[in-house]
Amino acid sequence: MPTLGVLHPGSMGSSVGAAARVNGAQVLWCNAGRSAETERRAREDGLTPVGSLRELVLACETIVSVCPPDAALSVAQSVAAFEFRGLYVDANAISRATALAIESTLQHAGASFVDAGILGPPARAGRTTLLCLSGERAPDVAALFAGTPLEPMLIGASAGQASALKMAFAAWSKGSSALLIAVRALAEAEGVSEALLQSWARLIPDLSQRSEHAALGAAPKAWRWVGEMQEIAQSFEAAGLPGGFHRAAGELYERLTPFKSEPATLAAILAKLSRS
Repeated sequence: MPTLGVLHPGSMGSSVGAAARVNGAQVLWCNAGRSAETERRAREDGLTPVGSLRELVLACETIVSVCPPDAALSVAQSVAAFEFRGLYVDANAISRATALAIESTLQHAGASFVDAGILGPPARAGRTTLLCLSGERAPDVAALFAGTPLEPMLIGASAGQASALKMAFAAWSKGSSALLIAVRALAEAEGVSEALLQSWARLIPDLSQRSEHAALGAAPKAWRWVGEMQEIAQSFEAAGLPGGFHRAAGELYERLTPFKSEPATLAAILAKLSRS
């Protein structure tokens, strides 16, 4: 098994590293400038810290990037700057166009590239989390994670296919959540929340609970979803479809970014949206 580097172990990235360790890989991460919470998470998952990105690049045969989508290209450029010649796996929520730009960056440096998209929650035992893979060396990455909580799913031989699937999947899962949250905020602003909930109870009984679950689930993660909505909008527009809905969803999630560090209640979430 190769030495694998993870950039950077948030809750998802750390679970990716833990999954790779199931099959015996040594997993490195760069702890320079990272928070105590990231240190704790990486330590609990058995990831080995190194002091610099250069040290990680020189030590690893495979690097997996799991970061906010608006940082995906700059992270790839940082790795390419050290002339990485191993296998680079981009597992971020990015459009096909961004994936292809990253592929070009890494191949120019001499690296191989696999496009990936993670569908589902952080990869832990008892959950279903899919690692969608495309590119010529996708089977090599699938072998790293075979039989682990991160289930490989081969999509095709071309970079960009896995990212396109991730965009379509998240367009619904996170886009529909944004719509439900926006509907609740509209009803609150117009003073008809109780009437809306009564109407839903009569006609669409599960929407009240779904909307509350969407708001409370999205609020602490919304800061990470802003860039993802922009990538989804670009994907729609590149396919000749309107991207405005997901640009609006990105704006809604941007308004919720304070809940990254603040306690979230439904009332607070709706008030934050109504005042914006």
